[in-house]
Amino acid sequence: MKKLYAYLDELASYIPSMEKRNEGISASTVGWQIEHSLMTIRFVTKGLLASDPNLFSRSFNFTKIFILLTGKMPRGKARAPKYVLPDEFNEETLQKHILKTKEALAELAHAQPNQFVEHPYFGKINKKETIRFLGIHTFHHIKIIRDILAA
Repeated sequence: MKKLYAYLDELASYIPSMEKRNEGISASTVGWQIEHSLMTIRFVTKGLLASDPNLFSRSFNFTKIFILLTGKMPRGKARAPKYVLPDEFNEETLQKHILKTKEALAELAHAQPNQFVEHPYFGKINKKETIRFLGIHTFHHIKIIRDILAA
């Protein structure tokens, strides 16, 4: 969880550069990358907290195992679901969203081990797997932001 909080601080540091874009790296702006990351954390956390841990069951999923073990997500291979695609945002809303996302992580810390979320590519992932996924996903977008800003 410490890593996720550090990633949120790093995302916040990029807000002043939210309009920057590099089509060779991503069609999206830095702000879009930030907002998408925050939306994903909050959406996934909300889903996990609403789940019944008694309904959790493990299943084999190669994609889940590969990404959770390697800690890497390939660029451009998966498409984000519509419900985590940013629409409108600005510096003020991004700052507020950072704070709300930190609050969501505080709630996630208190979830039961087998509370879960249904991931579109991984299937059911429990609290531990969810935290790992959120770290990998957020860092994936941080790397894209770093590349945009370095170009």
